[in-house]
Amino acid sequence: MSERFFLASAPVGNRAVLTGDEARHLSRVLRGQPGDEVVVFAGTGVAWPARIVRVARDEVELELADPRTDPSTDPARPGPRLTLAVALPKGERQKWLVEKLTELGVDRLVPLVTTRGVAEATEAARGRLERGVIEACKQCGRNTLLEIAAPQTIATLLADVAAGLAIVADPHAPSLDATAVRAAGRDIVGLVGPEGGFTGAEIAAAERAGAIRAGLGPHILRIETAAIALAARLAGAS
Repeated sequence: MSERFFLASAPVGNRAVLTGDEARHLSRVLRGQPGDEVVVFAGTGVAWPARIVRVARDEVELELADPRTDPSTDPARPGPRLTLAVALPKGERQKWLVEKLTELGVDRLVPLVTTRGVAEATEAARGRLERGVIEACKQCGRNTLLEIAAPQTIATLLADVAAGLAIVADPHAPSLDATAVRAAGRDIVGLVGPEGGFTGAEIAAAERAGAIRAGLGPHILRIETAAIALAARLAGAS
């Protein structure tokens, strides 16, 4: 058994306990038994090979081996911190967006509050996104969690990134020169607006804060497509 499981908190010593959905999945769905081997992570950048020592109704006790700290065990994106600020789409498209940004190694997702936005990032919605991050990390082998930040407006967001680079996805702007952006060696914030686009006032606010407008190709992209295309280029995946 080579399944990966998420620990709600980093372990102390060589024992850990899975609880909740993680424990139920291992014990009831996969029928894990004492002696079976799994891998666990706690979002801290390392993973632990583990062996089941006890299976109870709603918890599974594990014995941990030494943590894997070799970078090859966590294919995280190298380079400066990468944030995607996105006017979230509706429904299941949010789950798909989070999954792909996690796989690409994006460090932080900021739900962007915009005039034409269609989805509100409530506490419940953010909780669902965070669970999606964990599931994506389990699948792709990432050992650090994509941070789901509190919702922000463009003005609030860009006031905190004076030392970084802000890139606004704009279908009417010149093509993005991702190589030059990455070569600057600064933290990057990529902004993606709602289906109706940013308003003129929002674009003006971004430009006053020093943001650069950049195109992602000849076609009008949906929110999640634009976010993933922008993330892939800024992360150096394409």
